[in-house]
Amino acid sequence: MRPRPATAAAAAAAAAAAALLIGGCSGPGGGPAPSPSTASPSAPASSSPGGTPPPPARGTAKVTGTVTEGLDSPWGVALLPGGDALVASRDTGTVHRVDAESGRKTEAGRVPGVAARGEGGLLGLALSPDFGSDSYVYAYVTTGSDNRIVRMAYDDRRDPGQQLGAPDVVLRGIPKGEIHNGGRIAFGPDGMLYAGTGETGRPGLAQDEDSLGGKILRMTPEGEPAGGNPDAGSVVYSLGHRNVQGLAWDGEGRLWASELGQNTWDELNLVRAGGNYGWPEVEGDGDRAGYVDPVVVWRPADASPSGIAIARGSVWVASLRGERLWRVPLDGTRAAAEPQAFLTGEYGRLRTVVAAPDGSLWLTTSNTDGRGDVRDGDDRLLRLTVR
Repeated sequence: MRPRPATAAAAAAAAAAAALLIGGCSGPGGGPAPSPSTASPSAPASSSPGGTPPPPARGTAKVTGTVTEGLDSPWGVALLPGGDALVASRDTGTVHRVDAESGRKTEAGRVPGVAARGEGGLLGLALSPDFGSDSYVYAYVTTGSDNRIVRMAYDDRRDPGQQLGAPDVVLRGIPKGEIHNGGRIAFGPDGMLYAGTGETGRPGLAQDEDSLGGKILRMTPEGEPAGGNPDAGSVVYSLGHRNVQGLAWDGEGRLWASELGQNTWDELNLVRAGGNYGWPEVEGDGDRAGYVDPVVVWRPADASPSGIAIARGSVWVASLRGERLWRVPLDGTRAAAEPQAFLTGEYGRLRTVVAAPDGSLWLTTSNTDGRGDVRDGDDRLLRLTVR
């Protein structure tokens, strides 16, 4: 295992991490395929605190049903108490409620001010940690001037189409562009709101500490810098990112993020406060002082990762260009085995994956986003059982 360069805040975790270089791809059933540039982890296994064993090297993922179909450019997905889902449409700026049992779609409302163009529009969704009392739905939105995070009260007792209240701006001034708008938002186990942003095709923003582009942000539910951030006056949590579209926490509260690379490597990163993840100076495993290396990398043709979820001890990575769902079993801060691919080419581009309370996954296709081959029924929200 090569030594892991890192900032001081990330040094302990980085020293234990190992990069998996995946040059090939797996077949539709998740079986092995030639992988000429694979480097398996050489660090000794290290089970999670408390002695929890890592998941098996090989897992399973099976589509058990289609929750609904006929979605238009679905992007953000938030699971409601009781099991239904809110789904955001990037291009129409609407939010629909999807009934978990019948698949019936009801328009909750339209988010005003959405300027859908290129990769921008109505992107990530997240529910307030106090949703039961405040009913807030948070959204990452591209407007005519910036990307921003807003929150709206949701009331399903109102008429369809009128269930979202007027948006209040939580954070504004995130750079926007035709590409690389980031867009994933999620509340962490600390109750803080995290956002993955992109560098909008201007790589220099990722290393610019005064820019919100190419970063992972951490803030209070009101949009103020969260206590414990590297800079007490800033919402920036980590920097040096190209385009973060996946955020998830493992059972020990560690933050993992997916990142779309350029021509060489896509990344799965273990994110620490103050970490510099290299872009544009480093793409993939650079082994350079001052930059944190990824835990797993893929060729963009095999991945181009968007949303991620953690279930059954593994990170599940929805891939756009790669048209597959990757499983990365975790052993503490490292990958316990090589990534395993499922659904390769079966449903086209895959955008968002979320973990349900029962351990299943909900997964959206993304074929109506202007880059996919649209099939009958697209886009879909699928339900999977995984191990």
